[in-house]
Amino acid sequence: MPESVYKIVEVVGSSPDSWEKAAAAAVKRASSSLRDLRIAQVVEQDIQIEAGEIRAYRTKLKLSFKMEE
Repeated sequence: MPESVYKIVEVVGSSPDSWEKAAAAAVKRASSSLRDLRIAQVVEQDIQIEAGEIRAYRTKLKLSFKMEE
């Protein structure tokens, strides 16, 4: 197997519904500009609150992708 090099970037997705949907939104958007995504690692999750109500679930991900030759 040839040697490979991967780059890691951090992205944050948000959703009014859940952390899972926030993560999915981040991966979907990142995949439109990054090719060959390999791994998504959840780094952090938080909730945006406004007037005592949950406004958004936010998920921070580390995404890795294979660097092109």
